[in-house]
Amino acid sequence: MANIILEMQKEEMDEAIAHFEDSLKSVRTGMANANMLDHVLVDYYGSPTPVKQLAGISVQEGRTIVIKPYDSSSLKDIEKACNKADLGITPQNDGTVIRLTVPQLTGDTRKEMCKKVGKMAEEAKVRIRNIRRDSNDEVKKDKELPEDMQKDLLDKIQKQTDEYIKKIDKIADAKEKEVMKV
Repeated sequence: MANIILEMQKEEMDEAIAHFEDSLKSVRTGMANANMLDHVLVDYYGSPTPVKQLAGISVQEGRTIVIKPYDSSSLKDIEKACNKADLGITPQNDGTVIRLTVPQLTGDTRKEMCKKVGKMAEEAKVRIRNIRRDSNDEVKKDKELPEDMQKDLLDKIQKQTDEYIKKIDKIADAKEKEVMKV
């Protein structure tokens, strides 16, 4: 029972870390990155479709993202979706491709992005702590476990939680350094 609880907690915490890393991809760093478009959904024939499924995406000269639709009739829909996604970049449509030129980040914008990273990290930590709480509840519910084993298991749960909190801090620090790099 004890190992099952720890394994389930580890899996859930790994998922939380993966979700956190995925959400960090949308944070602008001053350099063009195709992952910025991961969360852009295009209304394509009535269903929300990721832009990556509708177009080829490439980065040119480190500052420009070029979106070339496979179906030229979806160009306007992709442009609308980019505007609606609140990327902070205005798409330029030249009739065949859409260009997103990533502007150089100002000092204030960099600080704002770091705050956003910090907020995302705190949300991930809350998720980790909620997983810990659920695991602790499972342990306390099990009346068959002797008291000393319960305490030992609760300590292991806390240690695992601390490890994952440190991972989140490390990932967030790396992203903040990337954002602050000029």
